[in-house]
Amino acid sequence: MIQIIQVYSTMLLRSLGYTLLLTLFALFFAMIIGLIFALLNVSRNKALNVIGSFYVDAVRGVPLIVLAYFIYFGVPQGIKLLGFTDFRLPALQAGTIALAMNCGAYMAEIFRAGIEGIDKGQMEAGRSLGLSYATTMRRVVLPQAFRIMIPSIINQFIITLKDTSILSVIGYPELTNMGKTIAGNTFKSLQTWAIVGIMYMIVIVALSKAAKKIERNIKRHDEQ
Repeated sequence: MIQIIQVYSTMLLRSLGYTLLLTLFALFFAMIIGLIFALLNVSRNKALNVIGSFYVDAVRGVPLIVLAYFIYFGVPQGIKLLGFTDFRLPALQAGTIALAMNCGAYMAEIFRAGIEGIDKGQMEAGRSLGLSYATTMRRVVLPQAFRIMIPSIINQFIITLKDTSILSVIGYPELTNMGKTIAGNTFKSLQTWAIVGIMYMIVIVALSKAAKKIERNIKRHDEQ
């Protein structure tokens, strides 16, 4: 194990950096997607409710690996059929899209629960002051909801971080993919996967501790 760390430590750390980069990109776009579809779900317009619910149910019903294959292999092939023969989707972009779509469906539910967790009187108070629905949502409801949602968002970040391992199937050089390469080169699967597992565990435990600390701080603030 020590020999693997000595020889491949730089590659492992670089792949961990790629993993975190992909996770951050995916979570950023997932929050945008999630907010959009959460607002559709809490809208008074039933047609918008149907659109929001359809996206959440449809995306959550498709395994992430299938979604990754579809975006990385299927979408470029479909575009080439339209005449764009030179089109190619890099693994980082395909992985970000797949993860963002998948994570976005779950983020939509987190945002929806957060918004619905705010007393309806907040919206009514904003409207009574002459604010529009959109302004009240942006300035009154969402700031309060976001504070409640922070622990859940961090937990979703952890889930997304672990889900990046699935994207090794499309060749993205994240930590699991690097583990496969090192195990193949050294023929030391036990030691290699132990190192990879420990690296994941260190990052995930640190994030879990941060989520619990933030949640305790929020509860302490609410009790004051």
